[in-house]
Amino acid sequence: MFAKKLFDKALLHHSNHKLRHGGLQGNELDPRIVFHYGIPSTASVLAFDPIQRLLAIGTLDGRLKVIGGDNIEGLLVSPKQLPYKYLEFLQNQGHLVGVLNDNDIQVWNLESRSLVCSLQWESDITAFSVVSGSHFIYVGDQHGLFSVIKFEAEEGQLLKSSHNLSAKFLREAAGFPDPSVQPIIGILLQPSSSGNRILIAFEDGLLILWDVSEARIVFLGGGKDLQLKDEDGSPSTETGANLPANVTEQNLVDKEITALCWASSTGSILAVGYLDGDILLWNLSSAAPSKGQQTSSKNVIKLQLSTAERRLPVIVLQWSDSYKSQSDSAGQLFVYGGDEIGSEEVLTVLTLEWSSGMESVRCTNRADLTLSGSFADLTLLPSPGTKGLNSKDEVFVLTNPGQLHLYNSDSLSTLTSQQKRTPSVPAVEFPVLVPMADPSLTVAKLIRLPSKSNSSKVLTEVASALRTGLRPGSAPSDWPLTGGVPSQLSTTKGAEVECVYFVGYSNGSVLLCDATHAVLSYICKIEGEVNGTKVAGSDAPVTKLDFCSVSLLLAVGNECGLVCIYDLKVHSSRQNFHFVTQSKSEVHDVPQGKESRCSAVFSLLDSSVQALSFANSGTRLAIGFSSGRVVCNMTSFSVLFLIDGAPGSTSPIISLVWKQEVCFQSYVNLKQSDTAAGNSLEEILFVLSQDSIINIVDEGSISTSEASNDKPQNGQSKNTADNSPDEQEQPLSARVNSSEADLSSAEASHSGDLMLDPLVLLCCENSLRLFSAKSLIEGHKKPIHKVKHSKSSYWTSILKKDDKVCGLLSLLQTGAFEIRSLPDLDLVAESSLLSLLRWNYKVNMDKTMCSDDYGHIMLANGSELALISLLAGESEFSNLEHLPCLHDKVLAAAADAAFRFSTNQKKKQTMVPGILGGIVKGLKGGKPSQTDVTKSPASNYGNLEDIFFKPLLPDPLPTVDIADNKVELDIDDIEIDEPNPPITKSSTSSPDVKSKQKDKLLRDREKLFEGGTNKDDVKPRLRTPEEIMAAYRKTGDASSAAAQARNKLMERQEKLERISQRTAELQSGAEDFASLANELVKTMERRKWWQI
Repeated sequence: MFAKKLFDKALLHHSNHKLRHGGLQGNELDPRIVFHYGIPSTASVLAFDPIQRLLAIGTLDGRLKVIGGDNIEGLLVSPKQLPYKYLEFLQNQGHLVGVLNDNDIQVWNLESRSLVCSLQWESDITAFSVVSGSHFIYVGDQHGLFSVIKFEAEEGQLLKSSHNLSAKFLREAAGFPDPSVQPIIGILLQPSSSGNRILIAFEDGLLILWDVSEARIVFLGGGKDLQLKDEDGSPSTETGANLPANVTEQNLVDKEITALCWASSTGSILAVGYLDGDILLWNLSSAAPSKGQQTSSKNVIKLQLSTAERRLPVIVLQWSDSYKSQSDSAGQLFVYGGDEIGSEEVLTVLTLEWSSGMESVRCTNRADLTLSGSFADLTLLPSPGTKGLNSKDEVFVLTNPGQLHLYNSDSLSTLTSQQKRTPSVPAVEFPVLVPMADPSLTVAKLIRLPSKSNSSKVLTEVASALRTGLRPGSAPSDWPLTGGVPSQLSTTKGAEVECVYFVGYSNGSVLLCDATHAVLSYICKIEGEVNGTKVAGSDAPVTKLDFCSVSLLLAVGNECGLVCIYDLKVHSSRQNFHFVTQSKSEVHDVPQGKESRCSAVFSLLDSSVQALSFANSGTRLAIGFSSGRVVCNMTSFSVLFLIDGAPGSTSPIISLVWKQEVCFQSYVNLKQSDTAAGNSLEEILFVLSQDSIINIVDEGSISTSEASNDKPQNGQSKNTADNSPDEQEQPLSARVNSSEADLSSAEASHSGDLMLDPLVLLCCENSLRLFSAKSLIEGHKKPIHKVKHSKSSYWTSILKKDDKVCGLLSLLQTGAFEIRSLPDLDLVAESSLLSLLRWNYKVNMDKTMCSDDYGHIMLANGSELALISLLAGESEFSNLEHLPCLHDKVLAAAADAAFRFSTNQKKKQTMVPGILGGIVKGLKGGKPSQTDVTKSPASNYGNLEDIFFKPLLPDPLPTVDIADNKVELDIDDIEIDEPNPPITKSSTSSPDVKSKQKDKLLRDREKLFEGGTNKDDVKPRLRTPEEIMAAYRKTGDASSAAAQARNKLMERQEKLERISQRTAELQSGAEDFASLANELVKTMERRKWWQI
């Protein structure tokens, strides 16, 4: 059944020209997402920034969710509604890179929350990897082509290198030419190689470790028959699986690779998963094989999780060496897949150890972790402060639909220590500010407090008093996500609460959040049960909420017919409360030591509460039930009157709205003689039933008007807003949800007189009708305006701008929204606001939808919660500076400084020993040692820049090989801050010098050509002693020669002293900078910089 929705907007019937002909224009609309909480149900891929401590989640519908600490979350929506298949951070640089299914590479700026640039790849991308700590990206495609991309942050561009490695070139270099095209299935960067060494895996099983700086193959594996040590997955002991060793022939040509990862922190062991469920461990520490040869079988181990013939492909492999991380020969391998087809979906954790060589590998433990939902992705988190590149203590597991679980070091230790094959260990759930399930959300209300009122200041004091202690759903102290910077407005002490988000749950509890800024913050949670007193039905699901900003009273109605009144004023903790029924009113005491904000509990009718509405003054509360209506006195907590059912109607009451009698001038004139002088005017109650009948109640008298025969909307909320020039504070105009109707009034002045002619808007399922309140009171039901919806409408809200009603918003059955102007009801725009969030409309979504009447709409869907702003020019929500920042610049600068210092220290430690070692080796003439592929040449990312993005130069002229010549180092060759004397222009450009240089070149040329024909010129000639003495003997005696040698020694001593002094200065400065950087990093790990 659908019920009608009513809201009454007090618009001046003879208002200004703009309102008369449409108060809302199309250019005044600018729908945008203000904030988003929760994990999308379509989440599919994870990425983690270990420095910024941020987690990114890619979805199947083109959205990116970025999560930090302190309730900091952000949603990035791609222009293309396509799945993300790859997602990685440009670590500590404030950028996120994603690859869509159509091979569009996108770069997002986390600080501005915008798409910086994109690059459409021509072929299907099958492998993708970002060089950690750099702006280089490695890409492999379906044609076996390896390419390099560089992101230019300043220019906001993705540049593609012209230097590529084709599959044909790599296979020929490996000695395995293959005419077929094999796609690259994976690209891994060898740890500590600065991106210089790349493991390229082809789909057919070929593995190549390529050194880009030396342009050679360092390791080669797969692609041919190989003798393997076979390890079965059946456990032979209680704690693990010491697998029987036997030798079998294994054809690797047909083994397609599906997953791979490094199985050591140095990159010496590679784990590869295959389509048939096998896992091979490759030892890369051996010397590179010659062309066309394979690795020895001693360097390869096969693991099997099941002995079944039909097994699942190995989908995911991840390695953690936090287990006994002192050694590179132990760790845990996380495996998804590889088990028997049809078996329970689990995540397998294998504990592997080996003492020396691959032949000693043994599996000491196997644990299967049962998943809650189907597996989507996992990512291992580096522990803060770990020295190893791959040291992990925690793992995030993503399951469908949109469930994120954290298993920390304690959980993993418990997992591997249990004897059961499939143990159950507790996971740390993703903390949420507003729970959406268990208990489930049943009703919501967004209320903006009146401007220039004391209610905002009072509620701010209430929020400060109630926020003490740990809020429900808060993250634990060891939660690994701590990134981002909160907005300054949300962290400012004493900031007033101007907007409150109320949420009712299925267990009777109510949550209050501050929605003033572009981020939600916790205020308090009210439990459903009254402390210390058993009240039947107090834990029933909440159906209706209403709040009076004048008295700060909160009314909560539930399915059992109970209505609880809570007093939110400061220091309003009560020791008793009123319990009111139809027959009696009792006062119950609250036990000592317990605090309660409950003022009264009304249990009047045994039916669900359908509507709640405070009078403008807050002294009365109207309650609508399925079978009747009640008006209660909030001062004495008593019942004024109760009517079983609406006159002339047997349908449930779905909407109640109070209006002051001053709003209806003609009606007031009729009663003016009956009103005592000096007495305040009473308020009129408008009542809407589900069968479209409107009843008007005034001091017990009732008039009935049947406003429509159309099928009404399901559920309406009532709303009151009074803009009359009365000095008395009026309550906020707000809406509970789509199951309610709105009735509110607004007055305007004309020629100095108060023109009081409110309009009543009735929203039915298929139409909108606008009535004059005066005509309804007089019994006339002809509408002023009437329009029909193109589709059935479920929910409607008014729109205000500058405190004036300018339009309305309706949610249609298709999920689209209609925006119309008032009072003419012209269609201004039709747009699917749900498309902004990539949501589909679901049944009963309208029950948890609410608006503050100022163009802000709160939407809930599954585990997601979002706020959308409709109107353009919102000063706060449209300003990016008011949003939490997803990139911490201070932390980034500290991390960069610490990294640079660490790099400089390593260079200083290795520079002198390297030089001296080379000299000694040259003197001894020792033989070169065997190459270790795990030791990569020292390099930086500038080396990659030179290799891939420098223009090609012409081949240099042939040079003489001087590799065998011994180079003698002389201290006289060292120059210390002694610049060369400048060369004057005249010394090289005078005509005489040029003429002499030209003559010399001609003479040398003549000698060169004549020397080939004149044999006398090349015959040796014996010189006399006089000629030799004249050429080489120095003038002066022995004493002068000794003095000259002594002077030269003194000059050398001075140079050495200057070198020592400069070295000491540099070392002192480096130590001071290191101390400062380390202290800053430690501080940032403990506390956020804005808290210092």
